[in-house]
Amino acid sequence: MRSATFDGSADDEGIVTETSLDLYRRLGRANIGLIVTGHAFIDEAGQAGPGQYGIHNDKAVPGLKRLVEAVHEGGGKIAVQISHAGINTGYVQGKGITALAVSADTDREQAHREMTAADIERVLEAFEAATGRAVTAGFDAIQLHAAHGYLISQFLSPVTNKRQDEWGGTPEKRRRFHLEVVKRVRKSTRDRIPLLIKFGVKDDVEGGLEIEEGLETARQMVAAGVTAIEVSGGLGATSVVKGIAYFRERAAAVKRAVNVPVAAVGGIRSMDMVLSILNSGDADLISMSRPFIREINLLDNWRNGNQSPAACISCGRCLVTARRGTSLQCAQDSRLKK
Repeated sequence: MRSATFDGSADDEGIVTETSLDLYRRLGRANIGLIVTGHAFIDEAGQAGPGQYGIHNDKAVPGLKRLVEAVHEGGGKIAVQISHAGINTGYVQGKGITALAVSADTDREQAHREMTAADIERVLEAFEAATGRAVTAGFDAIQLHAAHGYLISQFLSPVTNKRQDEWGGTPEKRRRFHLEVVKRVRKSTRDRIPLLIKFGVKDDVEGGLEIEEGLETARQMVAAGVTAIEVSGGLGATSVVKGIAYFRERAAAVKRAVNVPVAAVGGIRSMDMVLSILNSGDADLISMSRPFIREINLLDNWRNGNQSPAACISCGRCLVTARRGTSLQCAQDSRLKK
C-alpha cells in the first residue's frame, strides 16, 4: 500500500488539479498494490489546511473521478481517505468558521466550540454523503481517517473526549462515534467496495487511549463492517514517528485481535523488514508513504533485483513543503521536481 499522503495540490475549493493528476498517473504506473489518497475533508468545518482534497460537495466529484481514472490508466487501484479535522485545524478560522471540538478545552487558545448533538448528526451525515460521492467517483475502496488526533480519534481518546452524554463518559460511549461512522459509511456503500480504516489504536500522551481499549474498538469496528485496518497512532503520534517499523508491535497486537487484513505502516524502508513483518504474521500488508515520494518506482527496483533499502532518509521536509500549499516533492531528489 501507498499510505495516505497529503500532497497539497488541490485548489482553494479542494478540487483536484492537473498537478494532482500528474502525481497519481505516476503512482498508478508504479505497480503499487493499493494507493490511498491524502485525507479528503468531508465538510468545510473539517478542513485541516490549504491544498487538501475535498469530498464535501458534488462539485468535487468530477475531479475525483479523473483522479481515479489517472490511477486506473496505469493499472493501479485507489482508495480515498475521508476525514474531519475536528479541533485539529488552524485553518478554518481564516474562513470564518469556528472549529468543532468533541469537548471544550479551556487550555486551548484556538477558537472552538463543543459539538452539540445536532453537530454530531450533521458530521455523521457528511461522512455518509462523502462516501456516496466516493462511490460515484469510482474509487476501489474507502479509508476512514481515525488516527493522528483528527476528529474520529478525538472521540475515542479520554484526553479530548470529556463528554458525559451518549457520546462519552465510558469506553463504550467514546467508541460509539467510530461505530456509527462505520455504520453510516457501510449504509452508503451497500457493501459494494471495501471499507478500510487508518486507526490510532493507542495514544502517546499522558492519560490517553490505552491499547486494550483500542483493541476492543478494533474488534467492534470489524463486527460493524470494517474490512481492513491500517494501524497507526492516535493523539501524540508524532512523538513516536522515528526509527524503524515504529508501529509494528501495535500492528501485531491488532492482527491477533481481529480476523481481517492488517497493514503495518511507519518506518519501513527495506525488503528485509518487509519480509520480516509478513513472514512473522505481524501484518498482512505493508504500507509506505515517504519512500514513494523519493523513489516512486521503488517496488519495481526491488522486484528487478535491486533490493537496496529505500533512499528516503525520513527528514520530513517533503511534508513541510506540502503543508505550505505547494505540490509534494522530495527535498533530497531534484528529479521529483520535474
